[in-house]
Amino acid sequence: MLDIKFIRENTKLVKKNTANRLVDVDIDRLLLLDKNRREGEAKLDLLRAERNKASKIKPTPEIIEQMKRVGDEIKKLEEETEKIEPELRQLLLKVPNLTHKKVKVSNDEDDNPVLEIFKEPTKFAFKPLDHVELAEKHDLIDFDRATKVTGAKFYYYKNELALLEFALIQYVLDILVKKGFTPFVTPDLAKKEVLEGLGFNPRGESTQVYNIENTDLSLIGTAEITMGGYHMNEILDEKELPKKYVAVSHCFRTEAGAYSKFSKGTFRVHQFTKIEMFVYCRPEESEKLHKELLNLEKKIWKGLDIPFRVVDHCTADLGGPSYRTFDLEAWMPGKPNKNGELGDWAEITSTSNCTDYQARGLNIKYRNSDGEKKFVHMLNGTAIAISRAPIAIIENYQQADGSIVIPKVLQKYLPGKIKIIKNN
Repeated sequence: MLDIKFIRENTKLVKKNTANRLVDVDIDRLLLLDKNRREGEAKLDLLRAERNKASKIKPTPEIIEQMKRVGDEIKKLEEETEKIEPELRQLLLKVPNLTHKKVKVSNDEDDNPVLEIFKEPTKFAFKPLDHVELAEKHDLIDFDRATKVTGAKFYYYKNELALLEFALIQYVLDILVKKGFTPFVTPDLAKKEVLEGLGFNPRGESTQVYNIENTDLSLIGTAEITMGGYHMNEILDEKELPKKYVAVSHCFRTEAGAYSKFSKGTFRVHQFTKIEMFVYCRPEESEKLHKELLNLEKKIWKGLDIPFRVVDHCTADLGGPSYRTFDLEAWMPGKPNKNGELGDWAEITSTSNCTDYQARGLNIKYRNSDGEKKFVHMLNGTAIAISRAPIAIIENYQQADGSIVIPKVLQKYLPGKIKIIKNN
C-alpha cells in the first residue's frame, strides 16, 4: 500500500495516477477517514495524559468524578476510532502503486508497447495443429477424465508431456540456482492477511482466489504470495540484500470474468505448476534488478528457441501493486488472432517491480548501516508457467508428419534423452 502521509501530501498526483490506472477508489473519503482518525487519536492522547497525571496525585471526590467522565470519553473515542480503521484500510488497499515515468498512459489494456522481438513467428509448409489436437494425437493430455474427476478447466498431463513438466522445472532451476537464486518449494496455501498485504483481493465477486471454507486460508495463485509473505513483519540486514529466491508451487485461479478471453486447452486453467522468481532489495537497486529478472526470463525462452516479444504494460494493464511490469509473449501457432486466423502472441511470463508497496502492506523493512529502518523493495517474475509453456513448445516444434521435436535444452532432462514425440 502507499504511505498515507504521501497520499495526504500528494493528493493531486495520487488521484491522477489512480485515474490513469482505471482504479475506482474514493481518495477524498480516504483522507476524511484519515483526518477523523488522527483527530480522534490526538484527543485520546490528551485524555490519557490527563488520566495518567491524575493517577499520580491523591484523589478527591471531584477528581474521581472527573476521571470517570474522562474514562467514558476515552472508551467512546476508542470505539469510534476502531470503527474507522476497517474502512480506511480497505480504501488504502485499493489505491494502486505509483507508476514508472516510462509507462505508457492508456485506457486500453491491450495498448502495451512492444520493446523487443526474438525471432519471427514460426512458419510452416503445412497446416499446423493446435496444442489440443497435437495432445490428442499423441495421448499427452486427458481433459475428459479430469472434468469427470475434478471439473472443467482441469487436466491430466500424460506420457511425454508429464515428463516434460519435470524437465522444464529442472531446466529453469539449473539456470537460476547458478545465478544465485535460493530454491524453494512453497506451501500452496496462505493467510488472508498475506494476500491483502501483497495487494491481492481474496474476497468479492471479482476475486481470482479460491478460499478455504471456515478458515482464513486461500489457495495461492502464484508463489509471489508465499514468497512475498516469507519475511512478513521482519527487519532484514542491509548486508543480506538483495535476497533472490526461486520457488516452485502449484497455482490455483478461479478465472472469474475470463469467459470472454481465449481459454482453449491448457491456456487458461484452474490449476498449474509455476516457478516464480522473487527478490527483496534496497530501493536504489530495484530498477536494475527488475531488468535482471526480465533478462533471465528472456534467457530461459531463448534457450527454448521459441519466438517471443517483450511488452511494457500500459497504465490500464498494470496490476495494483506494480510500479512497472514487463511481459514475454510467445508465438502460439494455434491461437486465433483478432482477424480469426490462426497464430498470435500470448503472455507466458510477467515480471513486476512493486517498489515498497507490498513491503508496507506486510511490514518488511531493512536496517541500513546507520541503523535506520526502511521498507525494502519487492520484485517478482515468472520463470516458467507449466500450463502455457508446453503449448508454445508443442505448437512451434510440430513437424509435417505430426511428430513433435523436443527442444535441445530439455532433452538431457528426459528419460532416455527423448528427442522426439512420434505419431501413434
